Amino acid sequence: MENFNFCIGTNIVFGKDEIAQLPALVKPFGCKVLLTYGGGSIKRIGLYDRVKELLSDCEVYELSGIAPNPKLESVEAGAKICKEHGIDVIVAVGGGSVIDCSKGIAAAALYDGEPWDIINRKAEITQALPIIAVPTMAATGSEMDAGAVVSNPATKEKVSFFSPHILPKASILDPTYTFTVSAYQTASGCADILSHLWEQYFVAKSTFMSDMLVESVIKTIIHYAPIALAEPENYEARAQLLWGSNIADNATLCNGNGLCVFGVHAMEHELSAYYDIAHGVGLAILTPHWMRYVLKKSPETVTARFAHYGRAVWGLEDADETALAQKAIQATDDFLHSLNIPMTLKEVGIGEEHFKEMAAHCVATEQTAYSWVPLDENDVESIFKMCL
Repeated sequence: MENFNFCIGTNIVFGKDEIAQLPALVKPFGCKVLLTYGGGSIKRIGLYDRVKELLSDCEVYELSGIAPNPKLESVEAGAKICKEHGIDVIVAVGGGSVIDCSKGIAAAALYDGEPWDIINRKAEITQALPIIAVPTMAATGSEMDAGAVVSNPATKEKVSFFSPHILPKASILDPTYTFTVSAYQTASGCADILSHLWEQYFVAKSTFMSDMLVESVIKTIIHYAPIALAEPENYEARAQLLWGSNIADNATLCNGNGLCVFGVHAMEHELSAYYDIAHGVGLAILTPHWMRYVLKKSPETVTARFAHYGRAVWGLEDADETALAQKAIQATDDFLHSLNIPMTLKEVGIGEEHFKEMAAHCVATEQTAYSWVPLDENDVESIFKMCL
């Protein structure tokens, strides 16, 4: 078991109508609030009005229109508001993109240089404004982790950055706010959750406890995703997915594992940086092909692990380990197909015209040479082509 440092400082308030605690959560940090959100969904479900009502004693400024795959320009705009008005605390209401963008804003607001320097990891984050998150989608788990991802359309880069300073101080998780999430986005979110789990599971070294924990959450998502798609207002299904997304991405499950770069996430960052597709959809497209590719490239590394995954998660059996590994990959592929989201790059309008430069950038910036099965430029480009 590897050494680790584990400190989750986010106060999680979970359940229906717990938004009522928002004023008490905000008050210790000050009365000047930047409210960040995306499109009109929080207004359609009445959450915007409820938040404004609860913050009526505060001086509230707003930044709306934060896009999926949040853009640098929104970080810059938010940081400008914070600096001009002396913002004390950011309240981020929306999906993972809103929360990720707010993390960039929180750090940039207390930095004198260009926001991109922080996001691109050229400058260290030494402080950040406090964030209170109110997620409206089960996907990234950004409301309870210390990482974020922001895109720079000008350079076609999607970059992840990390710091304990951007960990939300508190998050209010009400499953009812996810009832109106579309089937497409619900499925995309579930694929994202699963990818975070696979990221911690397909590693060179894992512990018995971690395997059991990750396997249980994978099976939870597999069980409840179809229910949420068929019954959007099924509270238990939405609650299980929302909590699953949280613990899938904050190291709760994988402490003691020997973690490494996850090639699937690295490759997807290139897809959504160039083409702005839904992150979870990109992950769903890539995952089965990555599995098949690494099984062929490095069977001595992955066969036993994929076979164990087949037994533990899918309940599969076969005396031939290679055959069992292949069955596990097919079960994964079949499940992702059952979510009724695109499963080829052609379906989302992506051709191979940029594969070579995307592969080069992926390897150079995401350090895929340190993946469970190391990936070079030819490997990444080959996997992209498999996804067509």
